[in-house]
Amino acid sequence: MAGIMRAMALLIPFAAPRAAPWGELQNLQLPHLQTVLAQWQPGPRDEGDELSLSPPHERALARALGWHGADGGLPWAACAAAADGIDTGDLAWGLLTPAHWHLGTEQVSLIDPAGLMLDEATSRGLFAAVQSLFTSAGWVLAWGAPLRWYAAHESLAELPCAALDRVIGRNVDRWLGHAPALRTVRRLQAEVQMLLYTHPLNDERQARGLLPVNSFWLSGCGLAQPERSPAPQVDERLRAPALAGDWPAWLRAWETLDEGPMRDLLAPGAPGRSLTLCGERASITYTPAANGPPSLLARLRQRLQAPPPVQRLLETL
Repeated sequence: MAGIMRAMALLIPFAAPRAAPWGELQNLQLPHLQTVLAQWQPGPRDEGDELSLSPPHERALARALGWHGADGGLPWAACAAAADGIDTGDLAWGLLTPAHWHLGTEQVSLIDPAGLMLDEATSRGLFAAVQSLFTSAGWVLAWGAPLRWYAAHESLAELPCAALDRVIGRNVDRWLGHAPALRTVRRLQAEVQMLLYTHPLNDERQARGLLPVNSFWLSGCGLAQPERSPAPQVDERLRAPALAGDWPAWLRAWETLDEGPMRDLLAPGAPGRSLTLCGERASITYTPAANGPPSLLARLRQRLQAPPPVQRLLETL
């Protein structure tokens, strides 16, 4: 409706990756973020560690949506499936992300699926090839997008799984889990790997210099939950360079974010403004002072009690 300003809540995943070379980032200049740190009030931190199944940005978004769930048990699959036009009914869903598992000398790591450049025709062909493996075990499968396959089964209702963002570029063994229901998932992964190893579509991909799709990752399991509205704006531009360890690109992405959405967030008058910064261990949310812009005396106090530099804050996340 005209004349009504939309609330702006900004959530930033990968604001502070654990592997970032902080010693080389001394000149990190984000003036609008520094203004937020100086003028807005921090709320309670969501503390965790880098080994939690649900990363801080997923936990923060789930809280904003009004969801509940244990670590690794937030129903992202059911939410995404509904957005893809799939009738989720009252079933428990999980997201099956087609993936390439790279066999190294000491570990098996998962390559970022976004780098597979998987087109719809190939994705549908691979999906059809593996579908019977799941349906014979009593699972329901649905295709949503090239990198979004969905599975439904009663065992997925409360099955804790590591988020894909936790696993990309890392040893999958640490994240496979030990829940009894995951034994079936491990068996299905092994069967999918054997079936796809010599699949003609993978032969074609490799002939074109593309990585084969040789496995999948299961995540986001659970029953659909109602969503509180409005959801925060999630800006994911830091995600790809952080997962790739491309720190010059990550710095550039932070600078463009600071000059764009961060600057817009500081514009006066918009209701419901907030900023949630998410690292790999923790997140923290900032909101404007309840009494409006700081007075002259308050600004003088702020100068005497300077907020932490951006880098020092980000390192704590």
